[in-house]
Amino acid sequence: MFEKTLLSQKVIVVTGGGTGLGKSMATRFGELGAKLVLTSRKEENLRTAAREIEAKTGAQVLVVPCDVRNYDDVEKMIQGTVERFGSVDCLVNNAAGNFLAATEDLSPRGFDAVVKIVLNGTFHATVAAGKQMIAQKTGGNILSIVTTYAWTGSAFVIPSAVAKAGVLALMRSLAVEWAEYKIRCNAIAPGPFPTEGAWAALMPGTGAEEQARARIPARRFGEHHELANLASYLLADGSAYVTGACYTIDGGEWLANGGSFNQLAVHDRTAVKQLLAAMKPKRS
Repeated sequence: MFEKTLLSQKVIVVTGGGTGLGKSMATRFGELGAKLVLTSRKEENLRTAAREIEAKTGAQVLVVPCDVRNYDDVEKMIQGTVERFGSVDCLVNNAAGNFLAATEDLSPRGFDAVVKIVLNGTFHATVAAGKQMIAQKTGGNILSIVTTYAWTGSAFVIPSAVAKAGVLALMRSLAVEWAEYKIRCNAIAPGPFPTEGAWAALMPGTGAEEQARARIPARRFGEHHELANLASYLLADGSAYVTGACYTIDGGEWLANGGSFNQLAVHDRTAVKQLLAAMKPKRS
């Protein structure tokens, strides 16, 4: 299905590209001929990922540490991309943060921590990349990773639900506004895909994986290559008439269950809060 030159010569920026799904997508893009820019706050993760991707795929990989919450950082990252590769053809908004919390116990700082990465960060990267694409007059492609509860909502992940809903609205809005510039804007809403960071933050308690798997009609979690292949299709020229779309890839989970963490609401609230408190990262 995927020609080895499918993404040949495309310059693709991946935020949150040093680990997890971002790294998996970047690896697949590299296999299909893309030039890559990996960006996140942690330079060590980026450089490790770049070495692995280069060794596996032979792709050219540029590492640019960047905090997407800071627009100046993002703008410099885009400038660095253009200086190295001459253009920005695609942006994948993958940087994210999330944690489980009872909303009455959620602090403004906790809310901001997620929203500033997911919503503000996506806006910053989208605008900076979009300006460059408009200046190039060659069009472009912006793909944002959201979640199925962007439209259903979900208990206990209010900052993420609010931010992802905003990202989806951003993509759909710009699909219309930027069509004149031949810039396509789409989204992917993944269900559960095991990653080290998300699994630690969002799988509460013993037996959580089994319960989560049982909620999925396909009775399994997603595999990284499945998401990476979908992303590759949406960045390829063969999907040129697709814009303003959001593709769900979750084994049927949202159709069967709605909000991903709503099941916690049926349990004793005190017990739930104790569980969530035990999951909080320990400060060093």
